[in-house]
Amino acid sequence: MTSVALLGQILDYANRPDPYPLYAELRRTPVVRDESGPYLVSTYWEIKGLLHDPRVSSDARNLTPDAAAAVGHEQDPDLPPSFLLLDPPEHDRLRRLAMRPFGPPHTPRRVFEMHGELAGIVSGLIDGLRGRDTVDLVDDVSYPFPVTVICRILGVPREDESHFHEWADTIAAGLDPIGTAEERAAMAQAVRQARADLARYLAELIEERRRAPRDDMLSAMATEHGPDGQLSPVEMITTSVLLLIAGHETTVNLITNGMLTLLRNPDVLKRLRGEPGLVVPLVEELLRFEPPVQMLPQRTTLADIDIAGTVIPQGAPLFLMVASGNRDPQRFTDPDRFVPDRPDNEHLGFGHGLHSCFGAPLARLEAQLALTELVRRLDAPQLVEDPPPYRQNAVLRGPRHLPLTIGGVRD
Repeated sequence: MTSVALLGQILDYANRPDPYPLYAELRRTPVVRDESGPYLVSTYWEIKGLLHDPRVSSDARNLTPDAAAAVGHEQDPDLPPSFLLLDPPEHDRLRRLAMRPFGPPHTPRRVFEMHGELAGIVSGLIDGLRGRDTVDLVDDVSYPFPVTVICRILGVPREDESHFHEWADTIAAGLDPIGTAEERAAMAQAVRQARADLARYLAELIEERRRAPRDDMLSAMATEHGPDGQLSPVEMITTSVLLLIAGHETTVNLITNGMLTLLRNPDVLKRLRGEPGLVVPLVEELLRFEPPVQMLPQRTTLADIDIAGTVIPQGAPLFLMVASGNRDPQRFTDPDRFVPDRPDNEHLGFGHGLHSCFGAPLARLEAQLALTELVRRLDAPQLVEDPPPYRQNAVLRGPRHLPLTIGGVRD
């Protein structure tokens, strides 16, 4: 094992358009300790093993004090972590309660039955592009589509988007392990403030839904009781904050990365236009090739773990570099090539194990519908610039804008 400075280069904004050569260099040693403190795991089988390893914790309170200081972790004194950042049994109880109004076993048809409504939303957004010869895919489709959907599912008024947009951006930016100690402390304070503001907003909505329930998740969480009881008021707030942000931040990037990849591969775009069913394996390949979540930087070890010849000590910060694992040639043939119908594509795009993505079925459906309709209806779409401007965020990586020229919008 060697200490390297590759993490700093990966987090450097200058490398946001193409971090993959850095991942290839990182994979030469599957487990390395970065000079800033965390252990980076970059190869497919090692990442997958750790995602299923009960000795790996998502709860940052298990970091040693020195490790917590090194990665800039500070506990929010006002609001506890969401279930995404907890371990069993609390994680399992909270996830079951959140899943109850969203998916199987209690609500298995919710996402399936939204197909027609989702298709109508994305079709309406594309209708709005008529008469224009330039569009910004992010502002015009990729962002408003999943935001509208998650607002409808949760019961958040779509017209309040301007209120929570900045809070969501700040909280998402807080996932990045970047900057000096002073910069990380300032970011932690900004994230705490954004969480507090969003929590107050959602607490008022939850109380409204408790008094007058509707057919949405906030109402269900506020009124329903199951075998696990009911979420406490604070748990409802932390869960709602998580679902609102996770419900759109990653899908925006999946749709935008998808259209960018198709425009860079016009033969695949043409094939999808004539073969719409291709979109199902194509979205899986996108999740491998350009995953919206590039790394999972919030893990720690509950015991000394010997992996790939390196012992990661108990309480160490652990970064699982899933985008690197998805390009591992020991797992995927020709991994740097986009193959829309790639066989045997068990990617790490939605994670694995007990923290696998809660909203994966919804994200898949949204991306499939959006890309199919964009390819079918946009006439002669072309990139205005390549690479496009990217968001600052390295963990949730994707273009901030994707300007396109179009020749028109078909019916």
